Amino acid sequence: MKLNNKALSQLDTAIARPSYARNQRAQGIVHIGVGGFHRAHQAVYTERLLEAGHQGWEICGVGLRHTDRVMREVLTRQDYLYTLMELDHQKKTAVRIIGAIADFLFAPDDPEAVIQKLASPEVRIVSLTITESGYNTDDNTGEFNDQHPDIIHDWEHPQNPCTVFGYLTEALSRRLAQGIKPFTVMSCDNLPHNGEVARQALVSFAKKRDPELARWITQAVSFPNSMVDRITPMTAPTHSQWLREHYDLDDQWPVVCEPFMQWVLEDNFCNGRPAWEEVGVQFTPDVAPYERMKIRLLNASHSAMAYLGHLAGYQYTHEVMKNPDFVRLIRDFMDIDVTLTLGDIPGIDIEQYKQTLIERFSNEEMGDQLVRLCMDGSSKIPKFLLPTIHHLLQEKRPLERVALIIASWMLYLSKEDITNIQDPAAEKLKNAINQHESLSLSLPMLDDIFGHTLVNSNSFISAFEQALEQLETQGVFTTLKTRAA
Repeated sequence: MKLNNKALSQLDTAIARPSYARNQRAQGIVHIGVGGFHRAHQAVYTERLLEAGHQGWEICGVGLRHTDRVMREVLTRQDYLYTLMELDHQKKTAVRIIGAIADFLFAPDDPEAVIQKLASPEVRIVSLTITESGYNTDDNTGEFNDQHPDIIHDWEHPQNPCTVFGYLTEALSRRLAQGIKPFTVMSCDNLPHNGEVARQALVSFAKKRDPELARWITQAVSFPNSMVDRITPMTAPTHSQWLREHYDLDDQWPVVCEPFMQWVLEDNFCNGRPAWEEVGVQFTPDVAPYERMKIRLLNASHSAMAYLGHLAGYQYTHEVMKNPDFVRLIRDFMDIDVTLTLGDIPGIDIEQYKQTLIERFSNEEMGDQLVRLCMDGSSKIPKFLLPTIHHLLQEKRPLERVALIIASWMLYLSKEDITNIQDPAAEKLKNAINQHESLSLSLPMLDDIFGHTLVNSNSFISAFEQALEQLETQGVFTTLKTRAA
């Protein structure tokens, strides 16, 4: 049975499904970057709202990249329905059909349709999951890269943009001209101060096009900061097969995720917002402590296990966490290196949170792929790991674990063929590594990633070289054992 609106009434009674009338309410949210995480997180919270009777907040998805075509085709065939599969460590799978997405526009085929949608008065929030690298901002300076060819294209062709900033700016320009209130721009990406980063990027882009428009955006548009959390592995063919075998349901792109879900959001919206607090979202005037906690503990630990685990021959996070030496490394990293950098986090028991992370990483049913965690290291390392390293340097604390993580990333880059490195900076990274026999000599060539402080730190370079030599001569397993001794 193919998943679509007609199939809803015929589904197995064990499958939860929308009880509200779909496509009869305003699409108050446009989401750019519809992938697994959005469908497992923000769309699920919004689904809960729709189930509770709140109107006006259905989601229109937008794909800007050519690779989004497949998602558009699958969701269109399924009337924008998809299956959410929550996998817990007790081998229990909760299955629900999500209907919060009511439409999907594919920008490369019809950019004007996307601009008109964004300019529509019914759209009150534009949310983003465009990855850490999608904001086109230097991690060290915070400056917007206005020399990128796509950015220059969008300044020259405002009616036919290709970047998120081009689309948002053109839509806001039309709203200003027509006297329509602006929408809130809500980043849901794993970035420190993600709302502020989104503001800096959009205002910088708009300023080059129209300084008056940029001033209006600065004054009138809201950019709430947020912390989002739900581990969402890549969907595998086996997940669709499981649905066919257990429920006779054909979903071409279900979403798999863990039961845990968290969203901490700054209450800063310029044109109204859903009552997400009624369905589990925590609103707060200051998201920063929660951002630091999640990014420095969860995301940085993911990077640690990704590259070391890959070099060790593992494929999944639960395999890594079955090795006590890996678990010890992750716990020591969190306990000794990170925790002191976090400060007070209202309402959070940090020790319990860290233990929860170990349990989440160990969820065998999830099958969270290390190759997913290895992606986009050039964007993730500066945001997830460097703040902790800088703190350790300032406090003159030991660097052996953080240096080992950086060394594992560099060694991973040196060993992998460029076609296997899923990173916007893959070519640059490989060029830097290939120019020197020693990876430590490549560090200064990547100072835009690591920053001047790190590449000029004798103590870090020394710790890095020791970690690298041990990995190369003794391998991952012996390295972890000797360092734990």
